[in-house]
Amino acid sequence: MSLGEKLKEFRKKAGLSQEQLAEKLSVSRQAITKWEADRGMPNVESLQCIAKLFDVSVDYLLDDGESLSGEVMKESIDISQYEKSGKCRSKYDAVVKSKFPNATVIYPLIRRKKLSALENLVDFIAQPGVLQVADSLNDLSAYYLVELENRQLLVNVTNDFIESRELGCKFVEHKQVIGNNLFIKATYTL
Repeated sequence: MSLGEKLKEFRKKAGLSQEQLAEKLSVSRQAITKWEADRGMPNVESLQCIAKLFDVSVDYLLDDGESLSGEVMKESIDISQYEKSGKCRSKYDAVVKSKFPNATVIYPLIRRKKLSALENLVDFIAQPGVLQVADSLNDLSAYYLVELENRQLLVNVTNDFIESRELGCKFVEHKQVIGNNLFIKATYTL
């Protein structure tokens, strides 16, 4: 559930209108409307006020219930120490293959940023696909879905580190939204 959905649910359960909630938080009604529609984010001070008003933690407000668990394993690497071989199409593939030798299967993932409605509109007007290309150039790391017996890990590999975190919800389809990203399984496995 997104922050906006939580805020709207809390407001309705408390029997407050958007105007009444705006007064309690010392913001405009338009700000409440924008936050509930997930078109904007409250600042830190407003988040703290919302958390206090509805007796929840800021962490709970910001946790969108996506499929990632909280524990992150991060390890420094030297990408030059790895070589492509066998099914590995890149040094990143070789890193994941060597770090998870007991994996049932490893799926390389294609990552795309999940664009907001405004970003989609700007992208369409400017040049379809330009925001996705810019985002891809900003993040040159590789992503993988690693299956280990009954667990799944989302793994990110850069030139300097490998980072993995367990998925809370199983990645069962061809693609899945996790956080602000859409991940699509590649057509091959390692």
